Amino acid sequence: MNYKIIVSACLAASLYGCGNRTNQTTSSDENSTNKMDQYAAGSFGYDLSFLKEKDSILVLKNKSGQGQLLVSPKYQAKVFTSTADGEAGKSFGWINYGAFDKEDDHMNAYGGEDRLWLGPEGGKFSLFFKPETKMEYANWHTPAAIDVESWQVDQASEQQVSLSKTTQLTNYAGSQLAIKMTRQIEILEDDAIQKQLGITLTGDLKSVGFKTVNTIINNGERAWDKTSGAPCLWSLDMFTPSPKTTIIIPYHEEASGKVATTDYFGEIPKDRITYKNGVLLFKADGKSRGKLGIPPQRVKPVAGSYAADTKVLTLIYFDIDPKGTYLNQEWTPDKDPFTGDAMNAYNDGPLDDGSQMGPFYEMESVSPAAFLKPGEKLSHHHYVFHFTGNEEHLNEIAQKVLGISLKEASF
Repeated sequence: MNYKIIVSACLAASLYGCGNRTNQTTSSDENSTNKMDQYAAGSFGYDLSFLKEKDSILVLKNKSGQGQLLVSPKYQAKVFTSTADGEAGKSFGWINYGAFDKEDDHMNAYGGEDRLWLGPEGGKFSLFFKPETKMEYANWHTPAAIDVESWQVDQASEQQVSLSKTTQLTNYAGSQLAIKMTRQIEILEDDAIQKQLGITLTGDLKSVGFKTVNTIINNGERAWDKTSGAPCLWSLDMFTPSPKTTIIIPYHEEASGKVATTDYFGEIPKDRITYKNGVLLFKADGKSRGKLGIPPQRVKPVAGSYAADTKVLTLIYFDIDPKGTYLNQEWTPDKDPFTGDAMNAYNDGPLDDGSQMGPFYEMESVSPAAFLKPGEKLSHHHYVFHFTGNEEHLNEIAQKVLGISLKEASF
């Protein structure tokens, strides 16, 4: 996402007033505002009470009841946030509370720990610009199906939910795309977390993890190819920064080509990014805007962040196809549309006038282009994990999964 342009224009029109079309409240949620007073800001219970005023929120719980997720059908099947310690525990996702009161024509920045978008954002086959328009903010519009429209709940239980959405989009090349998206969201038990990451959880750690299976289906009668253009699946995770949070991205040292694109919004300052033995470190304190991208031949299927001041270790795990065709999402139709990044990271920061959308930071993964015949589908798996507790055992997880100690990962 081109946050530099988005934030500049949105704030000029009071970005914090971006929001939803309606305010749906169920009868069981009449006392949500009062319940918010029972919990500290930043807690899961506080966010649960707030969001219950906006939607019939689905709460997924693991068997212990301490790990929980908030899933919103109305707000595009987002996982808004999670906790590892029940309703009084820390809320891990970033929520833009001021964005629910008014609707914005370009993008409604509600926040959310895990949301699904479609790409490409820019380029010859962009889904965010109409044909023959200049690629500038005035003409940039997030497709309604991934911005303001509700999704359908197909199946739900205490531990998982399946949602779907059908839509028709016209890309920048003028191709009409009939699309069905599905999202399966599942909270994971400790044994599944351990198996997925190859780690051992100890009793002095609290954890929560979830898996999303994101699928796109060609619902039309024409194939998606390099002539018509093809969309991709795009998982974006927004978290609250802290002064001592670092994004940690392992990469393949032996691969050719640049490790990362680091100049999306101008070159990231050298004191905010560094490389140590096959690991890229990026400061995520919400105080300096910057974005980077890792190409598919360099990226590994895992990344993370560590907040040394709050002792929260976050990991994401995702599908990678080193031979896949990844899309260029830059706001220009002149570059090769089939050469792009497989993983991105963003740190929010003030604009020149001192205004700011967040602060938040973001880790993202994308699928290859969905070159699909009618009826065919492509799925992209994306996992999110949080761990808190004993720093020695957090360090063991970091070394095992990310290939670096927490001490080495600090700035």
